[in-house]
Amino acid sequence: MKLIKKAPSLVLAFSAVAMSASVMAADPIKIGIPQPMTGPATQYGDQIQAGALTAIDAINAAGGVKGRKLEPLLIDDGCEPKQAVPAANRVVNSGAKFAVAHACSGTTVPAVNVYEQEGIVAITPGATSPLVTDTIKPHFFFRTIGRDDQQGPFAAKYIADTLKPKNVAVLHDKQTYGSGVASQVRDSLQQAGVKIGLYEGINVGDSDYSAVITKLKGSGADLVYFGGYHAELGLLLRQAREQGLTTQFMGPEGVANQDLVAIAGPAVSGLLVTLPTDFTKMESNAKVMEHFKTYKRSPNGAFTFPAYAAVQIIAQTIDAVGEDPTKGADYIHATTFDTAIGKVEYDEKGDLKEFEFAVFKWDEKGNLELL
Repeated sequence: MKLIKKAPSLVLAFSAVAMSASVMAADPIKIGIPQPMTGPATQYGDQIQAGALTAIDAINAAGGVKGRKLEPLLIDDGCEPKQAVPAANRVVNSGAKFAVAHACSGTTVPAVNVYEQEGIVAITPGATSPLVTDTIKPHFFFRTIGRDDQQGPFAAKYIADTLKPKNVAVLHDKQTYGSGVASQVRDSLQQAGVKIGLYEGINVGDSDYSAVITKLKGSGADLVYFGGYHAELGLLLRQAREQGLTTQFMGPEGVANQDLVAIAGPAVSGLLVTLPTDFTKMESNAKVMEHFKTYKRSPNGAFTFPAYAAVQIIAQTIDAVGEDPTKGADYIHATTFDTAIGKVEYDEKGDLKEFEFAVFKWDEKGNLELL
């Protein structure tokens, strides 16, 4: 009789354990990953996915966060400003409280408002425009990449001190990101006493840049800096070389896309770009490199390691203070993190206090070489 009486409690106990295990298995921590999955900026989204998904896989394989798995939610924003708010709202509607946010600055600027209003902790590994954090001084939004007013002056210093041109032409694509970084380079060069012979905007999507190439020839510039993305620069480079312009070109991380090689062809040889430093060479990232090998993803790309670091910060924050976004944002602002991009500290606007850029050169085979 005693056994019969105890049986229900044993059944309930086993049921409770089974239910608990079921709840644990079905209750992952969601992380939104809104990125360009279609359109000309897809490769940047691919880099962010490679970094974020590899970090998530590695964390899950090690037991997750507080015993729970991280679940990535891939969302396409097309690198289109008009898709920014819908993509951010999809993060909100999914129930995710954290996001590895958009690659493109033009998409990020309007999306930040959604994350701030809804209280979503979001970290961008790719958006570099100062407008992202200067416009509303966000509390929930952060970066794991430097701003244009860090990258632009870095590029300008390299130009002035190492290349030493007499006359620089600065072009941009009239978009948030491209015009922002171009203006930073222009202003920093002027402060360094370098002549700006031409400052000109081009139209995204044009197929013939003969008019601006004629202006470049007339400007007498011995270096051309372009702020924008690879599609426009690829055409500019190819057409410039076809029209006999051999001037040195340079651009920011937005042009460092392998598709540039297909567009520009041999004209890509010699192009200089500023990028995040090569984090794959850091001794502290030996284990991280093993994770990329284990999960068969490329560690290369400007935004790959910043995306990996964004997941690390999110995971460390949840482990420390739980999933409450307000507590999480407070914790991130107050904490120094050890990540795949090194030590990370934030200012009051969610920008990195320090970020290391480097200069790379495209060779004749379409490979990037660290200078």
